[in-house]
Amino acid sequence: MFGLEKPAGQQEPGRSGGFPNMASVGDFNVLSSSIPATKVELSVSCRNLLDRDTFSKSDPICVLYTQAIGNKEWREFGRTEVIDNTLNPDFVRKFIMDYFFEERENLRFDFYDVDSKSPNLSKHDFLGQMFCTLGEIVGSQGSRLEKSIVGIPGKKCGTVIVTAEELGCCRDSVLMQFCANKLDKKDFFGKSDPFLVFHRSNEDGSFTICHKTEVVKNTLNPVWQAFKISVRALCNGDYDRTIKVEVYDWDRDGSHDFIGEFTTSYRELSRGQSQFNVYEVINPKKKGKKKKYVNSGTVTLLSFLIETEVSFLDYIKGGTQINFTVAIDFTASNGNPSQPTSLHYMNPYQLNAYGMALKAVGEIIQDYDSDKMFPALGFGARLPPDGRVSHEFALNGNPQNPYCHGIDGVMEAYYRSLKSVQLYGPTNFAPVINHVARYAASVKDGSQYFVLLIITDGVISDMAQTKESIVNASKLPMSIIIVGVGPAEFDAMEELDGDVVRISSRGKFAERDIVQFVPFRDYIDRSGNHVLSMARLAKDVLAEIPEQFLSYMRVRGIKPSPAPPPYTPPIHVLQTQI
Repeated sequence: MFGLEKPAGQQEPGRSGGFPNMASVGDFNVLSSSIPATKVELSVSCRNLLDRDTFSKSDPICVLYTQAIGNKEWREFGRTEVIDNTLNPDFVRKFIMDYFFEERENLRFDFYDVDSKSPNLSKHDFLGQMFCTLGEIVGSQGSRLEKSIVGIPGKKCGTVIVTAEELGCCRDSVLMQFCANKLDKKDFFGKSDPFLVFHRSNEDGSFTICHKTEVVKNTLNPVWQAFKISVRALCNGDYDRTIKVEVYDWDRDGSHDFIGEFTTSYRELSRGQSQFNVYEVINPKKKGKKKKYVNSGTVTLLSFLIETEVSFLDYIKGGTQINFTVAIDFTASNGNPSQPTSLHYMNPYQLNAYGMALKAVGEIIQDYDSDKMFPALGFGARLPPDGRVSHEFALNGNPQNPYCHGIDGVMEAYYRSLKSVQLYGPTNFAPVINHVARYAASVKDGSQYFVLLIITDGVISDMAQTKESIVNASKLPMSIIIVGVGPAEFDAMEELDGDVVRISSRGKFAERDIVQFVPFRDYIDRSGNHVLSMARLAKDVLAEIPEQFLSYMRVRGIKPSPAPPPYTPPIHVLQTQI
């Protein structure tokens, strides 16, 4: 069966020939113009579909739609094949999609009972649909999402099972080391200063440079240092593609002398150290001129080691949970919440900046948290009944259990707090950072990772303590996102971000970069299209999380847990009547 797998959208002979992929090249997504983090393959199965045929069972097909971010319009992405006469199809044709952690990709799976060869879906019986996000599938246990099919009132439409599999062909890297013997002498006074240049061949026969070794000075028998290169860079995942290696003698003025070249391939190199991986270095000009020319030396492969790079999705699939905590700035500098000029203004018709930032980031992260329970904290307010100032209070008023259900629960608790607390000061970040750090310090085995979102107007009072908290937290499985709202100068926030200068406290530097800061005002869409501007905000604040997450796991030597075994559909025994 699996030899037949092909991405949806390629036509297959037979019944499904009338169902081309409707997605056009014009569907370019402005936000996705970056290189995709990875590709995932979606497999679809259904159980207990509605039976729309009188004399036999339905002949189902699945049609996948994706949603454009700006105008929310659904576009067809592709179709599976049609499977005749079954209510429990396991579709062979897969959907291959680009996956970005930092984007919310809305999906819709529609199911039809196909009654004719017509590609027009309105000519077939609708069997129901299922809505989800790509993050929801990937974030489910074992990257397997099971959901009820809906859309036909009063009918049970069955269930759909969607499984995501990361395409791993290009996740390998190789560690290689080469040496050379008896290279041609090119320098007048000393021996040569050789280095190697690797090129991969392109489809059109041209070559693209993909690696240069260091220069080994004054020797005709150099041993170069081992180097690591991704298989994608070396041969674009094609094991038989030609790899050309040139040998040069380095010159200070940049006019390096060509010693010679040889060709090989990933498949040849993968044999490792052997007689097959000793290459004659040939200089075509010399070979043409001199009858007795043999070669310009030899290059030998000393070692070849394949390493599979683990990805963010490997950890998610192995069960690592992302825990999301929100901390909101309730200091007086935000302005009185009953006034329209306040950053906390409770406008009945529109979210304020705090609400918009919270929703944009939270709606993506919540797909990776199985219980959807989020601690929500506030800082810098006077609390009832006695007016004491707190720098880490529960928005839901319950310090023993500050958890809110889903992002909507967090929003509700935020609005309730605004009515009961008094905005005050000062603006201290350290207490909420330390609050999350206490939890992160208790689970360092890679099973959980913590993300703290701080939304603030940016006038910070405890800079020294906050820096110390961040330096300490950089050793823990956590990341901090800061969204600055309002018109303030955010110089202090830029310093905490540490992208230009690594943050330090009392001479100790942060072990890794864990803070990402963005000013909310950069994302206010002048045309009033909040959906698009909030999608951009979420993209920018979340884009660094997978790499920060991986840097923690790498430093600690934590490998992903094995994923739960893949789902095997139950075998249906056909009962024959005697």
